Amino acid sequence: MSEKYDWEDLGLKMGLEIHQQLNTKSKLFCSCPTELIDENVDLTIRRNLRPTQSELGQIDRAALQESMRKLNFNYESFDKHTCLVECDDEPPHSLNREALDLAITISTLLNMHIVDEFHTMRKQVIDGSNTSGFQRTGLLATDGYLDTPYGRVVIETIGLEEDAARRIDTNSEFTEFRLDRLGIPLVEITTDPSIHHPKQVEEVAYMIGQVLRSTNVKRGLGTIRQDLNISIAKGARVEIKGVQNLELMPLIVEREVERQLKLIEIRDTLHNRNASVDETIYDLNEVFANTESKILKSAKSIKGIVLKGFDGLIGIEVQKDRRFGSELSSYAKKRGVSGLFHTDELPAYGITAEEVDKLKEYLKTSPEDAIIIVAHDEEIAISALEEVIRRAKLAFDGVVEETRKSLDDGNTEYMRPLATANRMYLETDIPLFKITEDIIKPIKNNLPELPDAKKERIMKEYNLSEDLANQIVRRTLANEFENILKEVKVDPTTLASTLSYDLRDLKREGIDITSMNKNRIVSVFKLVEEGKISKDAVKELIEAMCKNPTQDAESIAEEANLCLLGLDDVKEIISEIAEANKSMIGDRQMGAMGPLMGMSMKKLKGKADGSLVNKIVKEEIQKRL
Repeated sequence: MSEKYDWEDLGLKMGLEIHQQLNTKSKLFCSCPTELIDENVDLTIRRNLRPTQSELGQIDRAALQESMRKLNFNYESFDKHTCLVECDDEPPHSLNREALDLAITISTLLNMHIVDEFHTMRKQVIDGSNTSGFQRTGLLATDGYLDTPYGRVVIETIGLEEDAARRIDTNSEFTEFRLDRLGIPLVEITTDPSIHHPKQVEEVAYMIGQVLRSTNVKRGLGTIRQDLNISIAKGARVEIKGVQNLELMPLIVEREVERQLKLIEIRDTLHNRNASVDETIYDLNEVFANTESKILKSAKSIKGIVLKGFDGLIGIEVQKDRRFGSELSSYAKKRGVSGLFHTDELPAYGITAEEVDKLKEYLKTSPEDAIIIVAHDEEIAISALEEVIRRAKLAFDGVVEETRKSLDDGNTEYMRPLATANRMYLETDIPLFKITEDIIKPIKNNLPELPDAKKERIMKEYNLSEDLANQIVRRTLANEFENILKEVKVDPTTLASTLSYDLRDLKREGIDITSMNKNRIVSVFKLVEEGKISKDAVKELIEAMCKNPTQDAESIAEEANLCLLGLDDVKEIISEIAEANKSMIGDRQMGAMGPLMGMSMKKLKGKADGSLVNKIVKEEIQKRL
């Protein structure tokens, strides 16, 4: 990524929130298993949720906005995999000690100070992802740090909490959730905003991920989630949810900085124009009575608002291929519409230039004004435009504090207002848990090996290059690498190269490598160990095995003609090559080694070990000198 901005000059500050599921036998507050399932549902529960006041009598703004969507929720429950705790029909059980001990291990590895009492809190969550309307969470550790190539980053807190229910489907009537994931223990790791460079945030996320993977955490899609907090000096803090691809992080940062700078430009222009927002919602059915626009014709009601002084600003690009109109539209969509029209993009979508002129005349707008149109059922259209009005007013402040969703292209989309402390209150059903030195000391004395230490050990123990050792550790292949070497005695460098590079290259070539589990890889290297194939044939054999996932390694090697030739056959082939090139040997003498090795390896196609071929080529040259 090019250095598009002077990050220091912009006052870029970032922090990370990382949520990692723990691989415990049971959930955080009940004894149900922690595995996701795909079985017939035994029971469906229907619920509506509403926000409650905090201890200070205030309602969290994010919870309030969610409640205004008036959503209904279905929860899928299972007799053998979920219980009344997940259904919110039974009080939570005692805190899971296995989860607590694992969270203490992670806290210690991140140089944290463990609290002496764990208090379970309720955090309001009324997007439907929890049957109770809140998530149980507690502060476990504070004031840690992580040293990175860009400097030390402070780890502010580690929390231990329960995961949310799994969203299955959303339709016009209900949002469907499955309760198998609800209650799985996870840790929430929060850094301070001391990250100042886009590449640094990627490195910090990677390093925390490596620490987590050195412990007993769950692996696979959805088991770890990264949220990114970003702000610039003239902007505001924005939380970006669900950043799954670490390599995409620098681009997300750049796009968010670009968005905040554009919103600041829009703010300044609005103030210079003395712009304002007309809060009147106009009925436009008469204006479009004879329209040929399919979208407008199919709607029961067409409503509109006037944004005075906003002309030309709705169509400004604030992120790549996303305009300020997309910001307004994202707020409207939260009220059930699929989108909106605005005069910066009209005529279009079947709306004619004549209809646009008629619209402006009907609303008596000036050339500097913009018009927003929503077509839907009357109640939904009005509700959507109320949200657009609210967002348009916020444009006069520049950047809005909000929570946004990460998109696959590096852009982001509005989700909800940024949550506040008003959504936290004490859990009354769970007593506090005292964390004593007797609990902490045995954990500190049995800490797992950290990635850097593992890399150094692997380099020395298996005589690997720094690059290969780094690849093995960085791609979390170390356990597999060492377990395979316990079963077969082969060159560690060949195995490491296969795991780190060959499998990756085959995947990039579009070959499905999912069948190459540990046992199948062991079967390949068993053939190397037994002298049935050469190490040079390993990649070709693996490729053939990927295309035949049920066939065994040896039969595939035989069919593909990859089995090693006998010594006499190898000598005969190399002798023929040497004889055919004796004039070159006479001219170059031992300098002919390189060309003859290349010819021999090409002819043998991996059916002889490279070191053996080298020895025989050398012998054949010396015979002819």
